[in-house]
Amino acid sequence: MTDFRYRLSLRILPGLAAGLMRLWFRTCPLKIRGNEEIQALIAGGGKGIAAFWHYSFLYNFYYLRDYPAAVMVSASRDGEYIARLAEKFGHIPVRGSSNRRGFRALREMLAELKRGMNAGIVADGSQGPARRAQAGCILMASSSGKPIYPLVWAANRYLSFKSWDRTVLPLPFATIVLHHGPALQVPPDLDPEGIEVWRLKLEQELNRLYDAAWRELGKGPHDQDRIPTKTAQPSTKKQ
Repeated sequence: MTDFRYRLSLRILPGLAAGLMRLWFRTCPLKIRGNEEIQALIAGGGKGIAAFWHYSFLYNFYYLRDYPAAVMVSASRDGEYIARLAEKFGHIPVRGSSNRRGFRALREMLAELKRGMNAGIVADGSQGPARRAQAGCILMASSSGKPIYPLVWAANRYLSFKSWDRTVLPLPFATIVLHHGPALQVPPDLDPEGIEVWRLKLEQELNRLYDAAWRELGKGPHDQDRIPTKTAQPSTKKQ
């Protein structure tokens, strides 16, 4: 893609996608489980860190639109589309990943938390492995003192993409079940062993919620046939 076409697509595509997502997702009945704790936090004016798996980010941008957050987005060229899409839903993108600008992005996320923003982070990062938590979320929570709120959703009808995480797009009128987990209050000043303990706790909790959400809809893992590729393309199979 030429630079001109790339710049033009950046001006057009994120806005079109956001408008379509608003119309599309409004058709989907939503069932929310276990959100009492996070509602109490919001009612009290508190802030937190939403942690979720990468496969679920599209719907989460929409779901969290009323709770704007600083969200970490890949620093890659393609990540610019995701960053601009996040902005369309009121979020503040912070560019970084596990391999590029990671520590600088973490500092920027912490600065946004100190300014009174919520934060959102894909726990398995921008490159995976899928559904394996990385340490960034734990470091952010330990440094900021803000609680982590695990968040997982499943859909009974969806399209999945042939990306490393099998990104999911609910189909129109699909039922979505969204599970909130209890807050994880990470202690300050963790050593490497402590970081690993809490990283594993987050991973186990997200996967517990993942299993519960998909099982509620009578589904197995959405990524059981995952085929990693460099370019995400919609699969031809509808679930």
